[in-house]
Amino acid sequence: MSSTTIDENAPAAAASTPPHEVDECRGVLRVYSDGSIWRSNKPSFEMPVPDDGSVLWKDAVFDAAHSLQLRLYKPAKPSSPKLPIFYYIHGGGFCIGSRAWPNCQNYCFKLASQLQAVVISPDYRLSPENRLPAAIEDGYSAVKWLQSQATADEPDTWLTDAADFSRVFISGDSAGGNIAHNLAVRFGAGSAELTPVRVKGYVYLAPFFGGTVRTKFEDQGPKEAFLNIDLIDRFWRLSIPIGETTDHPLVNPFGPVSPNLETMDLDPILVIVGGSDLLKDRAEEYAKKLKKWGKKIEYVEFEGQQHGFFTINPDSKPSQELMLVIKKFIEGNSV
Repeated sequence: MSSTTIDENAPAAAASTPPHEVDECRGVLRVYSDGSIWRSNKPSFEMPVPDDGSVLWKDAVFDAAHSLQLRLYKPAKPSSPKLPIFYYIHGGGFCIGSRAWPNCQNYCFKLASQLQAVVISPDYRLSPENRLPAAIEDGYSAVKWLQSQATADEPDTWLTDAADFSRVFISGDSAGGNIAHNLAVRFGAGSAELTPVRVKGYVYLAPFFGGTVRTKFEDQGPKEAFLNIDLIDRFWRLSIPIGETTDHPLVNPFGPVSPNLETMDLDPILVIVGGSDLLKDRAEEYAKKLKKWGKKIEYVEFEGQQHGFFTINPDSKPSQELMLVIKKFIEGNSV
């Protein structure tokens, strides 16, 4: 467990009044009226991590200044000498989650073995201690770290012996999907600034987008949804810059001051969403607009599935079908 404080300069008089809880997220983050924060380094759920040795993994520091690590995975018996690289950026509304949480590790095991890929799962600074754009900048740093490995005189051979730096795919789950979108915009088609690393495509898994105007499904979707509207609002309230709204360019791809995606050259994008996910309308609108503007984009909706269905039950039939969709996308964009 850990406790931090946002405002260390609160008036002394406030100490006479016991602080009360003002926000709570999934039982692992509590924000109090005096600005203090309680945070657990473990999720609120128990889940086994079946590590059978078929996937090898290790941690590496990619940003020493912020004590940020990423977790690397590769098949113990790869299908070919060089494998594509697949970033998996975890979700959690920018407020919770970690590369080390069991649901994240279990899904990365499956991605590495079933995609036959080197999987890179970075952490990033969380809100409200570190509001946006911190998470986006950390996602950028995690990809630049890969470039540093590709060009290093003494790289980590555990990675470089297995990885094909010319076939990189950047994926994210929920908030991680938002980060992936913002990286796609930042790097642009061809990812020239990353040479010799080459991003070949992006996979947004239930991307966490927002906006000041509610979508139809946000208004009328199931109130008992795994990611309900109250929690969505809470995540944004805790993560967007102070004084901003959910039309912020990092939150709403089509906000009034957001970059014009119509005029941008972007690498191929795959958008995945569950049919019962309250974020469905925003993901679908994103895909339809970009397709209309001539971008290479695919949209796949899994009927009846909740937000994050693929990590909640990675062995379900929809999750297995999703893995095949991702594999096909990688194979189709690896040339």
